[in-house]
Amino acid sequence: MIEIENVSKWYGDFRVLTECSTSVAKGEVVVVCGPSGSGKSTLIKCVNGLEPFTEGTITVDGTSVGDPKTDLPKLRARIGMVFQNFELFPHLTVFDNINLAQMKVLGRAAEESHERVMQLLERVDLSDQVEKHPAQLSGGQAQRVAIARALAMDPIAMLFDEPTSALDPEMINEVLDVMVELAQEGMTMIVVTHEMGFARKVADRVVFMDEGRIEEDAKTDEFFGSPRGERAQVFMSKILTH
Repeated sequence: MIEIENVSKWYGDFRVLTECSTSVAKGEVVVVCGPSGSGKSTLIKCVNGLEPFTEGTITVDGTSVGDPKTDLPKLRARIGMVFQNFELFPHLTVFDNINLAQMKVLGRAAEESHERVMQLLERVDLSDQVEKHPAQLSGGQAQRVAIARALAMDPIAMLFDEPTSALDPEMINEVLDVMVELAQEGMTMIVVTHEMGFARKVADRVVFMDEGRIEEDAKTDEFFGSPRGERAQVFMSKILTH
């Protein structure tokens, strides 16, 4: 479904990604972890063209992301993206946040789009919040609306960029529960996160990044059993003791 081959990226003279290669099969869940500044968020944003990359190739379901001829808005409509800070439209209601792109981008009829909104709000347990604006929601509720909005586009894959890092601790599980359900239903997912419990429970593979490189790319059991690189071992020893 997603192929990342020898991807490098510079910001001016600063190299933020160095020859990163990995792949994600259809229905696979891959967790990307590593210290702050390791290039995790940059890499995931390269997958749907939100960040241009300097070298290498990324292919999503047969479409080359870096090809100048690729229609990136059309590609992004097929890849759901959930950000750290929700990125909901503050002036729109919950309903309109989920409804807008379905009608504008997918061209769905109003009745079909309305039905899809209500299905998704029920799925994320927010049917009673339909007329509220984002500022009236808790962080956990806002992030679940963001997930529902991404799912409304019927994506072939979902990208999550630290979806729980801006949440209060008691709200994290309500978002992770929705993500676990998605994974169990076979959604192809790349998740940048420090939630190692989620990774252990759901991920097929764990990718560990440090200083812009992919240092480990292993099946989940192998990664948690014995991360091979010294940097990964130090990272895991710190994160698992808290």
